[in-house]
Formats: sequence, structure tokens, C-alpha cells
Amino acid sequence: MNVLISDELLNGTVTNQFEIQLDSDHLTVAELITKRVTIEIENYNKRLPEYFYGLVEPKEAERTLNGYKLKAKQLIDVEKQVYIALNAFQKNGFFVLVDNEQLEELDQVVTLKSTSTIAFVKLTPLVGG
Repeated sequence: MNVLISDELLNGTVTNQFEIQLDSDHLTVAELITKRVTIEIENYNKRLPEYFYGLVEPKEAERTLNGYKLKAKQLIDVEKQVYIALNAFQKNGFFVLVDNEQLEELDQVVTLKSTSTIAFVKLTPLVGG
């Protein structure tokens, strides 16, 4: 199943949007966050483009209008970024909306439909390793 992921500001402005493929229509919030972060880091690490667009800002990156620019092109540690994202969710650094319903716990099970939309709304910058 493919689902649409959006990164949004508090005012509803979409700053990034992409589709991810999920193996199941039932997953926990932790699994959803892990899948999202893993996919974006793996995609970046395969190509090492000039800019990184993702939920967690890499530690050695500069925030620009075009995304996060790493000072030197380098691989990003998936496991570290997932840990930072899960920790940030628990500390209200961002929240997740599925079909406009806020998810509140990492172990909360989400049931997705083919028409589901998922929004990640950052409340504070998430700086990783």
C-alpha cells in the first residue's frame, strides 16, 4: 500500500510531500516513524545529493531554504536518526496526524486506508547525529 506523507507547519503549510510504500495497513506509530525515517535516510545515502530533506536534521548540516545541506557529503546513520525521531515524538517535538486524527502514543496501532494521508507537524527543529 502506498500512502502520502506530508511535512507541515503549524499553520498547515506543506513543506515536503512524498509517498512511501507500507507492507501492512496496520502498524504502530513507532513503526510508522521508523519506516519514514529509514526510507528517507536510505534514499539519501544511496545518492548523497547536495541537500537532505527529512524529519530529523543531520547534526553536521546547515538549514537552508532548499533543505539541510551537509558540510561534507557523508552517510547518515539510520539507527541514530530513528532514535532521535522516536524520542522527539515522545517529547512533543512533532506530532503525527493520520486522516486528521492526532496520534499520541508510540505503541498506538494505526489502521490505514489507500486514501489515508499522514502529516508530520514539527513543533521544534529536530537535530540528529
